[in-house]
Amino acid sequence: MPLDLTNSQFLGKAEIKERASSVFTAQGAPETSQKYSHISTDRIIEDMEALGWGVIDAKQVRARKGEGYQKHLVVFRNNDLFIEGADGDDVFPQILLTNSHDGKNAFTFTAGLFRMICENGLVISTQEFENMKIRHYGYDFAKLQEVITSMVEALPLTVESMNKFKQTQLNEEKALEFAKKALEVRFGEEQAQNITINLRDLIEPTRPEDSGNDLWSIFNVVQEKLVHGMFNYQAGTKMRKARKIKNFRQDIELNAKLYELANEYVAVN
Repeated sequence: MPLDLTNSQFLGKAEIKERASSVFTAQGAPETSQKYSHISTDRIIEDMEALGWGVIDAKQVRARKGEGYQKHLVVFRNNDLFIEGADGDDVFPQILLTNSHDGKNAFTFTAGLFRMICENGLVISTQEFENMKIRHYGYDFAKLQEVITSMVEALPLTVESMNKFKQTQLNEEKALEFAKKALEVRFGEEQAQNITINLRDLIEPTRPEDSGNDLWSIFNVVQEKLVHGMFNYQAGTKMRKARKIKNFRQDIELNAKLYELANEYVAVN
């Protein structure tokens, strides 16, 4: 299932369990080492609530084996924190937590942004945020508080990045080039070479609020269409409707790579 970043109401435990039951697994997988200290994601949720962050979505991967221990994701939002745009383009910061109970993954925290205008989920992946991990050894509330505080303190960098996107103007040639490279991110460079598509369709806004030649507008238009499968393409002799990204791991990875691509255009303009 794809991520649902549009929810502003916090989920209760029953709703979370329905979406990702592995969140509540009470012990580590049998094959975990003796050094592994099991911390249920449920405990992290309770500690995050104490810091003002509630759950708005949860997902888990399908498990061929090790049901209940598989990788899962929880999306947190603090309704007291938001970036008010002067043009009405308000953005809500979110924190994405990925974890598993098989001893193979640390608690990994990623910062995200949610645009209210287009109901887009934008995952921010920067060097500062990538290192926000907590191992299953010696976890405590103070460490969690330290990690979350660091991420919140880094929000001005996120705002600065968003403003740079808005200040960067792209001519049609650059906008189409961006769309082409974004398509390669979605399909892979080799597969993208065998696809015929009108790139102008990818940069055509679906709503008036996203009209504009600035990188922020173009980025959000292209990102929304690639994630939600809002385009058609020709492969061989067949016209196809693009599929919506439904796997949360692919969703996060695609968002992060598109953001990195957009940052390259800030640097060269």
